[in-house]
Amino acid sequence: MKKTSLILGLTAAAAASVLSFSQCTSSKSAKAGAGADSTSTVSAAPGSIVFVNLDKIIDGYDMANELNTSVQTKIQSISDEVNRRGNRLQSDVNDFQDKVNKGLITRSTAEVQANQLQQRQNDFNSYANQKQQEAAEEQQVALNQISDAIKKFLDKYNQEKHYALILTTSGDLLPAPVVACDSALDITNDVIKCLNEEYTKTKAQGGAAKTADKPAEK
Repeated sequence: MKKTSLILGLTAAAAASVLSFSQCTSSKSAKAGAGADSTSTVSAAPGSIVFVNLDKIIDGYDMANELNTSVQTKIQSISDEVNRRGNRLQSDVNDFQDKVNKGLITRSTAEVQANQLQQRQNDFNSYANQKQQEAAEEQQVALNQISDAIKKFLDKYNQEKHYALILTTSGDLLPAPVVACDSALDITNDVIKCLNEEYTKTKAQGGAAKTADKPAEK
């Protein structure tokens, strides 16, 4: 009897989400933490063109870190469930192949079971893709919440500071768009400090940020 071969997709690849948000908040955390604790004061005069380092703000912003933890937990749960289902399907495929190899089932029975397994594999692939999209959406919602909070804060912040322009830059090696400048124009540390102070007040009033909750699929 010709052996029946079912090739399962890589469940790990299906379950994994490229969490740029997570990478951003983890890769520079030590450096950003040091920057956020700096006691230097903002000395840029009203009307100045100033800038903030967005990477450092996201690293040092308590709301961003809490959302990152929440999103990672949800994505890990999604990954675990996809892997669990994938492993169960793979086990059934291996068991079926073993029976075929040993001649323990008839040809007609093997064809029926092969078709059933193929359908299960198709269903699993659809499920894994859906969960990958859900993970990406969780990630995007968190990013949108953080971006919105920072933008609203900077609008209010500048009503007090009266800067002509607030630029954002990112990166450590030749950061763009601000490559070199007077350090007095870097308001990153003050923004992080004020952001966290405002977030602490918001949490105390019961307004801590949350990602959109969705009913878990069984």
